[in-house]
Order: sequence, then structure tokens, then C-alpha cells
Amino acid sequence: QVQLVESGGGLVQAGGSLRLSCAASGRTLRTYAMGWFRQAPGKEREFVATISAGEVGTYYAHSVKGRFTISRDNAKNTVSLQMNSLKPEDTAVYYCAATTRYASSLPEDYDYWGQGTQVTVSS
Repeated sequence: QVQLVESGGGLVQAGGSLRLSCAASGRTLRTYAMGWFRQAPGKEREFVATISAGEVGTYYAHSVKGRFTISRDNAKNTVSLQMNSLKPEDTAVYYCAATTRYASSLPEDYDYWGQGTQVTVSS
């Protein structure tokens, strides 16, 4: 069993930056692919970014590519999402997730989820 806790959310002006962190306990994340998803009010949960277990590959949603960067520190058992050039449409609850499968953009492929952290971008 893996427990995930997100942190780093908050209120930021458009054009600003935030760094989200996801800390894991229970098991090492070394063998898990990790993903970040987000859900805005009234919308379905959508894929943001994913990173493979071996750090070989990263993949981003088109809407965040070039602005967001996913990374992991297996020694610290954490995954981060650096978000730059934030836009009001990035406002959502952001979730990290872990899977023993491949790095995927599909929420149903993930086994473990955090509780989420709110990101609000003002215009």
C-alpha cells in the first residue's frame, strides 16, 4: 500500500509559478510510474504529466507542455511538478498518482491517489 500526500498548492497570479510536491510513504516509489492529474469544478479529472519508474520518459498534456516539468527523487520518495507561466485555466485541484504499470495518461491505470492540493491562478 502506498500513501501519497500532495503539498505546495496555493493562490498565484497569472504568469507566476508554483512547485507541487508529492510525498510517499508505505513503499518506495522507485518501481512506480507517477502521474499528476487535475480536476476543475464541474469538469472531469484530466491528465497533466507522467514520469516512468526509471525516469527514462516523461509525457505531458498538450496544454501544459513547455510550462510544466515533472521530476522525481527516488532517494526522498517524492515526485514534483514545477509549474511556470501559470494561466487562470490551470486552476484546479491537483492530484498525484502511482501505478505499477507503465507511465500512462489514463486515470484508470493508476492504483494509488493522493487527496489533492488546490491551485488557484488569478487573472
